[in-house]
Amino acid sequence: MTCPRLTFSVCVTVFALLLPSALAAQTQTNCDAGNGPLNTAEPKGITSPEIIQKFASQESIFKDARNHYTYTQEIIVQTLEGNTVNGELRETTDVLYDDKGQRIEQVTYAPQNTLTRILMTKEDYDDFRNRLPFVLTTQDLDQYNILYAGQQRVDELDTYVFDIAPKKIDKNGGPRYFQGRIWVDNHDFQIVKTCGKNVPDIHKKNEENLTPKFVTYREQVDGQYWFPTYTRADDTLHFKDQDVQVREIVKYTNYKRFGVKTKIIFGGEAKGDSNPK
Repeated sequence: MTCPRLTFSVCVTVFALLLPSALAAQTQTNCDAGNGPLNTAEPKGITSPEIIQKFASQESIFKDARNHYTYTQEIIVQTLEGNTVNGELRETTDVLYDDKGQRIEQVTYAPQNTLTRILMTKEDYDDFRNRLPFVLTTQDLDQYNILYAGQQRVDELDTYVFDIAPKKIDKNGGPRYFQGRIWVDNHDFQIVKTCGKNVPDIHKKNEENLTPKFVTYREQVDGQYWFPTYTRADDTLHFKDQDVQVREIVKYTNYKRFGVKTKIIFGGEAKGDSNPK
């Protein structure tokens, strides 16, 4: 995001608002909601490296599978002063695919944007698509340090818990990576919850690029895939000249597997067409 009313360019993953310092400490993304006590004992019958390999393999399958599902993405971006919302962006998009499997995004709802302190950027929407629904596949493992933290009950699920951080970060504006904690279902070996932030934060003379801490929840779809369904961020970003409160809600709903429609052409005649052209 850019901030047109400030003397420097502000790009953040979501949205921002000037916030009095006295209120800044009150905003915080809650990673612990729904969690039971953390048991730090080593897992029984399986090693933590084996768990990592299992869930990374399942994440690879999940990543490919999600590319074969249509869904609806709803984004709510707000600016607040204390508890008062004084600017809002809402956008609902249907994510579809054409006959060749190419992704199509159709905006179905977009009332007037009342945000005045920030502008959404392409990078913000890339975060909504790719980084808030974090995926850690086998191909991604070499990019991260992964530390086993224990076992924990999350709502009705028993999970293995891991803390992860990128091995290398380019603070001059390189690719973003996830840093935080993930919860892996101990039966399906898929990530069911993610909490952390995208790094690095960038502080430059004429531009600051900061991201809020977020939590993403997944739900099981078609009895086998744990797809992201809900993301929330509520955080305070500390810019050079002021603190900024941010809040976002992203919902991913209506998952439906799609089938590619094709026609087989024989000498210019479409099979099943009684009136070929």
